[in-house]
Amino acid sequence: MDKSDVTLRRATRDDIPVWAKMRNQLWPESSASDHARDLRRSIKDGKFKAWMAFRIEAPIGFAELYIRPFANGCLGKPVPFLEGVWVSPAHRRHGVGRALVDAVSRWAQKRGYREIGSDADVRNTLSHRCHSAWGFSETERVVYFRKEL
Repeated sequence: MDKSDVTLRRATRDDIPVWAKMRNQLWPESSASDHARDLRRSIKDGKFKAWMAFRIEAPIGFAELYIRPFANGCLGKPVPFLEGVWVSPAHRRHGVGRALVDAVSRWAQKRGYREIGSDADVRNTLSHRCHSAWGFSETERVVYFRKEL
């Protein structure tokens, strides 16, 4: 795949149907219709930002960012937090994820932010490797506990 075939732009309401389907691939515990409902609500929030990647006008990926009051391991408050990045399997390992993260980073830097937070499940070693390749450094690991009452 030629990277010049890939274009990035900010996501819009018009993208929600296909965006929700891509989100469902990343977070399958919610249905595409649940994701669409969440996106319609989130896109109105000025703290939520998203970018889409296209190849020959077909959507192939997205990145979402939310401005959080704080994030574990980050010094700034508030802090942009990379909530999710997804690229279609056929377009992985061609720099699309990096291009999306770079777009997010440029947006944040232009607004005066000095860092971006993110997280990944402790077992998701592929995500850990991707984050490292994108320039993130691990700050801490957390194990959550639950006590049923």
